[in-house]
Order: sequence, then C-alpha cells, then structure tokens
Amino acid sequence: MITQYHRPSTVDEAIDLLQEPGTTPLGGGTVVAAVSGRTSTTVVDLQALDIAGIAQDGATVHIGAMARLQDLVDSSAVPAVIRELAHREAPNTIRNAATIGGTIGAVDPESELLTGLLAFGASVTVADKTGSVERPLNDLLGDPGLLDGAIITRVSLPTGGVAAADRTARTPRDQPIIAAVAHHDDNGTTVIAVSGVADRPVVVDTDTLKDLDPPADFRGSSEYRRHLTSVLTRRVADAVEGGVST
Repeated sequence: MITQYHRPSTVDEAIDLLQEPGTTPLGGGTVVAAVSGRTSTTVVDLQALDIAGIAQDGATVHIGAMARLQDLVDSSAVPAVIRELAHREAPNTIRNAATIGGTIGAVDPESELLTGLLAFGASVTVADKTGSVERPLNDLLGDPGLLDGAIITRVSLPTGGVAAADRTARTPRDQPIIAAVAHHDDNGTTVIAVSGVADRPVVVDTDTLKDLDPPADFRGSSEYRRHLTSVLTRRVADAVEGGVST
C-alpha cells in the first residue's frame, strides 16, 4: 500500500528523498517491487525529471532512464534489434508506460530487452549522493544493491556492429522460455546474452554454457532449457558472424 507520494522536480531532490528507508522510486508505474514484510510504501515519482530523451552521439545512443519502451520502438537512433526487443517486451499499453530505467531495476530474468542490452554491452549512468557514475549493465544486474538510494539517469549503447536475436516460446507472443541475443561489434568481438537460465539475463560463452543450471517450470525441465540455450546461442552466433542482423 502506498502511504506517501513525492514528485520531485530535480534529480538531487529525488536522491534526497530516496535516502529514507522503505522508499521506492516510481518510473512508469508498471512494476513496484514487493518486499517481504513491507506493509507500507513511500514512492518517489520520477516522471517530472528531465531524463527521458533519446540522442545519438557519434557511434553511441544515449537513452534517458524515463524513456518509455515505446519511445525505443519509435526511435530511429536505437539499433533495430533493440527496437524489436523493446516491442516484444510488453503489449502496447504497457510499452507506453513502462520505462527503460524501470525495466533495468525490475531485473526480470526473462526480459528480452535486458538480454539485448547486455549483448550490446550497455552501460548505465547512476546518480546518488556522491555524484554520477557510469557502470556496465552487467554489474548492476549482478548486484541490484548498487541502486539503493540511487536512480538510473541514462542508458548508453553502441549503434554499430551486427546483432541477432532468437527465442523459443509456447506461442509467438508468449514470454520466451529461452531468448538469446548476439552482438558482433565493429572491433570484431561477439557477445552473447541469454534469458531464462538464471535469476537474471546473463552473458555466456562456450565455457560457461555447460555450467548453466536453468530453473525448471511447467514450460520445460532444466535439461530442456540447457538444450534450447545451446541451439539458440549457436543460431545467433552464426547469424552475426555471417554479417546478418535478425
């Protein structure tokens, strides 16, 4: 239950408010993390902050944390594969409310958009009481505590290279059982990320694939998910190394 609501107009004001215990940042309002034992919630609405733009700077695109997922879909500055993954992330009504910052903060283990951002080597600018720092997205997903008392202000990723994405789901519009995204950058380096194999999307390579221990559910066993991961990662790797974006 929300017991207190704040709508700051500056990033500094928002950070000050977030220092209070039990305070939760509110982006698009589509996800408010449930915390065990919490009976009340103070929210800090970030919608009045000027951190929603999308701008290209050379070979990098900077996406404000309050940019809606639909903004990514509609922006020609965003790489085509990321635009498609943002479209798959949620239906239209949710895409017009959910933000990229909130998507990162939610750490959905089946998020195709997070998987794509990982493959692209996205970095995230985080502001707290000490100032702003740019961190690899992979670090934030691995340690959500880095966002305590802080807010995401920007996400940055390269626009060059070749990328490919693939997925397996029960139906075309269902949440993926496994999704894989590969990005081959302009320096010749390929990074592959997958979702559905851990408590968050992860970067994998040929050495770590065999060590994965995916969770089982009604959609498939752990062994089935490992098989899907092997097949999908091979497909996206072959696609980008062949110079084909999909």
